[in-house]
Amino acid sequence: MLPEPVPFASERTIELRDRLKNLNQITPVLDHPQLVKGWLTANGLSVVYGPSNCGKTFFVSDLAMHVAAGRPWRGRRVAKGNVVYIAAEGGRVIENRFEAMRQAKPELCNHSRFHLLPSAVDLSSVEDVTAICQLLPDCPLALVVVDTLARSIGEGDENSARDMSVFVQNLDQIRERTCAHVLVIHHTGKDADRGARGSSALRAAVDTEIAISADRAVTAPKQRDLATPEPVFFDLEQVVLGVDGDDEQVTSAIVVEADATSTKRKKLTGRNEVALNALVEALRKDGKRRTGDDFPEGRLTVEVSKWRKEVHLAGLVDPDATTSTKSKAFTRAREALLDADLARFHGDFVWLVSRELEPS
Repeated sequence: MLPEPVPFASERTIELRDRLKNLNQITPVLDHPQLVKGWLTANGLSVVYGPSNCGKTFFVSDLAMHVAAGRPWRGRRVAKGNVVYIAAEGGRVIENRFEAMRQAKPELCNHSRFHLLPSAVDLSSVEDVTAICQLLPDCPLALVVVDTLARSIGEGDENSARDMSVFVQNLDQIRERTCAHVLVIHHTGKDADRGARGSSALRAAVDTEIAISADRAVTAPKQRDLATPEPVFFDLEQVVLGVDGDDEQVTSAIVVEADATSTKRKKLTGRNEVALNALVEALRKDGKRRTGDDFPEGRLTVEVSKWRKEVHLAGLVDPDATTSTKSKAFTRAREALLDADLARFHGDFVWLVSRELEPS
């Protein structure tokens, strides 16, 4: 004889019973709220990752500005809303990137829905999480960008499942209390093919993973609720912002659409080839492998001043030319290597994008 059923007593039991559905009560979900159609869900959690200097911040900034403007992105519908961009590691340079966008793409900037927070934050602490949730109390948020995870996890260890879980829980707090989609920019590890570095707790938690390769191909390896979109490609186009106190151009860049073939690196000739060979020589003589988030893993870097010396030794300009002429020639060569996707810079250091060009 079967035992008497236990009567439903607890409030939790009653709550779960009310949610219980019979097969005949299940209906399809046809309208899934999306922030960027086919790429990001509304009120979701995502991570954008890639190797150093692949253009992650440029790419996400462009995407974020499309959300703030409510303009279609890559032909896909965008839900317009307020954006908070936390530039935890950008310093003042990040402001140049948005100024470049304002000059080159004014149609994305004729509003007041984009908000930049150029400040380090600790998203492992309740205090900073609460502060971010209260930043814009009268403006419902559509998107919160955290750039980057490494500069926002505080004393947490990104390789620790426990610390990463706390970080993710706090991101969920921001997401739930602001109703925004939270997007985190992160780096790849030593093996880029293995995805974002650190604990897999992050990958398990996010709704969307977006990967950016060194040649600026953008894919979505993980989509929890959406179909996997086709890859997109982008390139960077230089924008001159003005001149500094030495009468040299100050530049930044904007994202421009590209295809799979146009992202391949351009071949250099003439003076620009001389500058490239001089960089290879400077790396051979004085290159060192530096560590830290600002430098590519296991790559040779060298001081820009030592590269400049090799450029002049290689005869890029007449030895008797004025200091101003030499400086302008070097600046043009530097910009040419950037435009050709051959070199990257951080502070006073430079390195080659391609390992194949590095001196053995």
